[in-house]
Amino acid sequence: MRSRPASRVLSASAAVLLAAGVSACGDAAPATPPASPAPSAAPEAEDARIELAARAALAQDHRFAALYTLDVPGRAQRSIMATVAVDGSWRVDIPGGALGGTTDVSITETEAGVFQCAIPSASNPVSPFCVRVADRGKHVPKEYDPKVERVFRQWLPVFTDRQAPLSVTAAQPLPGSTGSCYSVDTISASLSAPVDVGIYCYADDGLLTAARVTFGTITISGTAAAPPPSVELPGPVVGGEPMGMAAPPPTTPPTTASSTPAAPSSGRPSPSA
Repeated sequence: MRSRPASRVLSASAAVLLAAGVSACGDAAPATPPASPAPSAAPEAEDARIELAARAALAQDHRFAALYTLDVPGRAQRSIMATVAVDGSWRVDIPGGALGGTTDVSITETEAGVFQCAIPSASNPVSPFCVRVADRGKHVPKEYDPKVERVFRQWLPVFTDRQAPLSVTAAQPLPGSTGSCYSVDTISASLSAPVDVGIYCYADDGLLTAARVTFGTITISGTAAAPPPSVELPGPVVGGEPMGMAAPPPTTPPTTASSTPAAPSSGRPSPSA
C-alpha cells in the first residue's frame, strides 16, 4: 500500500485539532469564580477585645495615686482621687458622692472588706466615719454606690473575662486621654449589664486615663504619683446603715412665735433659772 505524504498526515492532524478548538470555542464560557467575600469586621473586633483584656490585666497589677476630673451633666466639675496601694488595697475619694451630692465619700477596700466612708469638706465639716458595706472583692450595694470606684477596680475582671458578654471596638481618643481607647457595649439581652457601656482609655502600662460612661466622664489630671504601701480608712468603723445616694428629706423649719398660737397659761409659775 502506498503511504501518504507526511505533509498530508500533518494537515489532517491539524484539521482535527482545529475542529476540536472550534468546537471548544462554541461551548459556553466557564463560569467566573465567585469573588472572595469582603473582609469581615469580626477580626478587628476580636483584636480590640484582646487588646482591652490585656490593658485591663495590666491595670489590675498597676499601682498608682492619681487625680482625675469628674464631669457629670448638670453638675459642677469635681476632682476625685484614686489610689491603688502596693499591697493591693485601694481607695477612691468622691466629692458629693452620697446623699444627693451633699456629702463627700470615700469607697475603700482593705483586707477587712469594702467600706463607705464619710469624709469632711469645707462645706460639710463632718467627723469622718466608715461603714462596712461588702466583702473584699465584692461590689457596694447599689443603694449606697456612687459607682465611680468601679471604673478603677471592680470592672477590670469583667474586661479580662473573655466569656463576658461584651462587644469591643477601637474608639477615637477621648479629650485629655492618652494610650488606646475602646468602645464597650453589652451583647447580653439581660437588663443588668456587667459593666457600664461607654468608652474606656488606658495607657500602655494599664493606667486608666479617661472613661465616658453612663454617670459621667472621668479624665486624668496631671501625672500619676507613686503609690503608698497601703491605704487607710479615713475614719473609724461604726455600726448602722451606710449613706444612701438620694438627698435627705428637707428639714422642717422651726416654728416661730408669730406663727404658733400661744399656749394657755397653766397658772403656775415658770421654773426659776
